[in-house]
Amino acid sequence: MSNSPYEISKDEAMYYYAGVSPNPPKLVYRTGGEKWPWSLPTGAEDYRRFKDARGVFGHKLSLIWDDSISWTSIDVVRFITDGDKKEDEKTRGPVVIWVGVSPDSLESDDAENSSNKILSLLAISDVNDVEVEYRESVYRPSVGPALLSSVSNLITTVDFHGALTADLSLSIAVSDRPDHQGTMGLYFAEGGSSNKVLGLTSRHVLFETAEETNKDYVFAAGAPRKNVQLLSTSVFDKLLNSINMRVRRHRLMIIIYERQIDRWDAEAKAMTAGDNEEAETKALEETRELLKTTHQAIEDLDKFYDTVKSEWGPPEQRTIGHIRSSPAVTLNASPGGFTEDWGAFELEGSKFKNAFKGNFLDLGTIWIQPDKFTEKMCPRDDGQPTFKYPSDRLLALHDMIPEEHMREPDTLDQDKETCLIVIKDGSATGVTIGRATGMFSFVRADLSSQGSKEWAIYNYNYKSLVFSGPGDSGSIIVDGLGRIGGLLTGSAGKKDSPDVTYATPMWWLWPRIKQRFPDADLYPTTMA
Repeated sequence: MSNSPYEISKDEAMYYYAGVSPNPPKLVYRTGGEKWPWSLPTGAEDYRRFKDARGVFGHKLSLIWDDSISWTSIDVVRFITDGDKKEDEKTRGPVVIWVGVSPDSLESDDAENSSNKILSLLAISDVNDVEVEYRESVYRPSVGPALLSSVSNLITTVDFHGALTADLSLSIAVSDRPDHQGTMGLYFAEGGSSNKVLGLTSRHVLFETAEETNKDYVFAAGAPRKNVQLLSTSVFDKLLNSINMRVRRHRLMIIIYERQIDRWDAEAKAMTAGDNEEAETKALEETRELLKTTHQAIEDLDKFYDTVKSEWGPPEQRTIGHIRSSPAVTLNASPGGFTEDWGAFELEGSKFKNAFKGNFLDLGTIWIQPDKFTEKMCPRDDGQPTFKYPSDRLLALHDMIPEEHMREPDTLDQDKETCLIVIKDGSATGVTIGRATGMFSFVRADLSSQGSKEWAIYNYNYKSLVFSGPGDSGSIIVDGLGRIGGLLTGSAGKKDSPDVTYATPMWWLWPRIKQRFPDADLYPTTMA
């Protein structure tokens, strides 16, 4: 341990910057200790005096200031500090040259020597009312947090990880329309000499659908970017609320478990030889373990909530890419007469590469349990297997459902009727199972517009949830083998209860995407 006369106390190091951030930095050294003393609050009403960091304006330091000092970071700041008591006025501190250094990299003597040199240089320019402070700080490029990896069903936060992972069906919004929710359906590699990976969604997720805005878009180098962010405002708020709701449910269960344990403890003390002692003892042990597990779940969820709120809260921290290309929406596009409604956005590799695996659909943990899921996907057990539930929940996508198979599938349902059972994962309704049709439908948005052909998917049965809902546009629809069927574009029926979901077949859409990206492929495995 250093015995330097310039070394600050442990308390000052830990609490000096209280209030600057939720997890404030550690003070290494500061000048002006005599003029601006710090002391640990004492007395019956003691509490930490919190600081607010403020900008500096109009100070003569600005005339000579530059950023040539080589530390991890260096800032000019003024701190406003609470008084000793709550009713006391706040203290307006001096202008501070706030120097960030790597943890445990600077001794007090070296900091004092460096500070004197800085102050001497400032004094030459008649700047004498500035202090120097060093804090532990690691500079990181402000690109926002990286997306998470998928986790096991055994992890207590598993139900909430999906929205922040690199798996398909990311909930997205355009930064200038943060309340318009959509879904990213697929990754594809640009190919050729490019190492970029792009996300595919519906155009109407990226742009307004008004006639005056329905124009071809291609990003031009140097032009302002149209950024795409993860999670719309409402979806992000819903994610935080859902975590809080789960914590509240766990707290209620803790009360129930504690009451059960108290009752069984009391009964155990009053037991006679004829009582079912073994069963009661086993139940007591199991409940105590549940109580322990529930306490741990609350701790894990609270930490996850804090991480999500702090690291993902600001919308700019959720930016994951920018729009590269999107043709105008075209109905009855020839050849074929389908709807062309798609857009591609380039992804920020730093956000994805550590968690990126490629095109995998997470079958989830909330919506349908694995046994029920398999039963729905395989209604008969006397034919060729058409689905196998993956052990890690991630269904690998490959190939496309060919037109002839859409029209004439070779599978039968429990009623021995020909069927094509499909899956989608949308940001609004999650993972759902539906039944595709063999004859293409025709739709039009209003009576004055021309009709357009679509691939239609019905809800699985009367007991099931709807196959899609508002916010699911851009989702990809696949069969049980992981073959890509189509890009979800819309639905028909009541707004929150669609009867039919519509998609553009991928066998028709992909060649059109290749016109914009000639070397593209659907099987990226890495992201730069």
